[in-house]
Amino acid sequence: MHNNIDDLIDIEKKAIQSIDQATDTETLEQLSTRYLGRKGVLTAFLRNISALPEEDRPNAGKNANILKGKLEAAFKSAFSKVDRLNDADSSGIDVTLPGRSVKRGNNHPVTQVTDEICDIFLRLGFDIAEGPEVETDYYNFEALNFPKHHPARDMQDTFFVSENIVLRTHTSPSQPRVMEKTEPPIRIISPGKVFRCDSDVTHTPMFNQVEGLMVDENISFGDLKGILTTFIHQFFDKETSLRFRPSFFPFTEPSAEVDIRCVMCRGKGCRICSKTGWLEILGSGMVHPAVFENVDYDTDKFTGFAFGMGIERLAMLKYGIDDLRKFFENDVRFLGQF
Repeated sequence: MHNNIDDLIDIEKKAIQSIDQATDTETLEQLSTRYLGRKGVLTAFLRNISALPEEDRPNAGKNANILKGKLEAAFKSAFSKVDRLNDADSSGIDVTLPGRSVKRGNNHPVTQVTDEICDIFLRLGFDIAEGPEVETDYYNFEALNFPKHHPARDMQDTFFVSENIVLRTHTSPSQPRVMEKTEPPIRIISPGKVFRCDSDVTHTPMFNQVEGLMVDENISFGDLKGILTTFIHQFFDKETSLRFRPSFFPFTEPSAEVDIRCVMCRGKGCRICSKTGWLEILGSGMVHPAVFENVDYDTDKFTGFAFGMGIERLAMLKYGIDDLRKFFENDVRFLGQF
């Protein structure tokens, strides 16, 4: 016969193993009766303690009562677990199944492109400047060399809140605001929403722009070309060619439109580029002296350049999207591709 300690160890091992394997209340009740009932294994052990040597009886009784407490706690936990499983079964929920994964959202493609543009210019040493979307006529127009009744104002298709308050038509108002408070050198970009009275396949009443400004001593058109070429090569690829065409903007002189070799056909001519092989992508130029005079900059000492681009247009070219309105329709099938 084993000594009493070995018997208790064997009883505990077999009981715990049986309890862990039980999956229903009926089985647990049978096991409870088998081990803890009036005629159970542990009860029989306690009754036979008197047959042990007198010096072994106190220790055997103590260990048996400890085991009884362990088994009672194990049965209580097992009954509770089976009850929970039964409740889940009755509600149609299987708690043993792995949980459903939650789909993660992504940034909107316009936000992704905005972040990419900002990252490129931040690496080039530019800071980010922001301004109000509801702007004064002065900062939106006059400070940028759009005098009252100037015909170039018609280019903007402006939403007027009142006679002197507008929804900004570009993010360029951030530039005189920054120059009024900051001495050169200045390197800033101004991303944000802008508003114009226009709506079709390629225009919406609200869209996003990034405008840039660099002011310092001896800034030249060559610096402008270098910065924009670097940006285009990083945003698209190094195989993307650029060309600068003379243009007109009230706040720059000389002014230039910047075209890139069509990213769809690589210059061969397609519907997107109207068979020309080129796509207009942004406007730019050297800051007009009148703009510097409005912020009290010495035009004999400082020069600078400015540029502006539509973020949705860049996103359309980068991702091959043919309808601007897709960005605003919130179709998850479209947005999920990004």
